[in-house]
Amino acid sequence: MTSNSKNDNFFEKVYEIARQIPFGKVTSYGAIAEFLGAKRSARMVGWAMNNSHHQTAEIPAHRVVNRKGILTGKHHFDGTNLMQQLLENEGIQVVDNQIQNFENVFWNPSKELL
Repeated sequence: MTSNSKNDNFFEKVYEIARQIPFGKVTSYGAIAEFLGAKRSARMVGWAMNNSHHQTAEIPAHRVVNRKGILTGKHHFDGTNLMQQLLENEGIQVVDNQIQNFENVFWNPSKELL
């Protein structure tokens, strides 16, 4: 697989945002994409999160979910319920792969990172 510097640069920007998500909070792929000025690139943010385990600096990918609070990326984590366990360790309640009280734990980079 060849490296695409444009994608690598976008992925790095995604990781930079993801690292700023506070403990006990989550954001969405779309919210990160919108913050980066690429509103229609939520799927690309997902690809970045899928690739995040290859990074040397830790990235809290478990804090990035879909726009409805569903753990759509959970199959990319080792272990059956690791993503859910990591979120629950931060006090976030998850039922049937969906974050409960999503609006209360949602962190919007466009509002928080000025």
